Amino acid sequence: MKYAIIAAGEGSRLAEEGAREHKPMVTVNGERLIDRLIRLFADNGAESIAVAYRRGMPDVAARLAGIRQDGIGGRRVNIEAVEACTPSSMHSMYAISQLLTDGPFCLTTVDTVFGEEAFRRYADTLKTCMTDGTADGVMAVTDYIDDEKPLYVATDNDMNITAFTDEPCGSKYVSAGVYGLKPQAVDVLRRCMERGESRMRNFQRALLREGMRLKAFDIGKAFDIDHADDIIKAERFLSINA
Repeated sequence: MKYAIIAAGEGSRLAEEGAREHKPMVTVNGERLIDRLIRLFADNGAESIAVAYRRGMPDVAARLAGIRQDGIGGRRVNIEAVEACTPSSMHSMYAISQLLTDGPFCLTTVDTVFGEEAFRRYADTLKTCMTDGTADGVMAVTDYIDDEKPLYVATDNDMNITAFTDEPCGSKYVSAGVYGLKPQAVDVLRRCMERGESRMRNFQRALLREGMRLKAFDIGKAFDIDHADDIIKAERFLSINA
């Protein structure tokens, strides 16, 4: 299984609120955000990890080079880093998309926080679905709504995803920002780019529109680190769920 991390955002809100580090280098519960994801992915069978990082962040580039050389958590990791300067997460995904065309992959943004055991169960479910062909993708969802503009995920009784909506429409779940997909999703992404679309939620809608079968997986509490007080919240959460 390949994994991917989008770490190409500016992190402007954190910087405005006093953060001294670029977002991927922010330390939560004694571990950098980028380190935590790479370690979790390595723990869950990563063959390689593609990372899109923002141009002008030499500290992030140096950290990725260090992990590539020395490993993390006692294990070697194949890091494929791509420098990017992109206007959205969807564009950042496109920047590394050619590294994700030869097999299933799991992608998230660098500031997404979730429990380790919950992620292990998600990764196991994703691998099973990719192997037995029961779905073309497994999208992590949560009923913890903390985002300013959440993407609601409608499902049937078997957790098959039926819609992605900007309004609740009876759904208790929102996207947790973890996407597990077969490689044909890259073709859908390319067509989104050709149409001038620029948001991950539009890409997800396009996946359904083009007939990809998507499952939802309840990953429990999950949230993004967008503000300084989110770091405190993440510290509390990970002290219990690390």
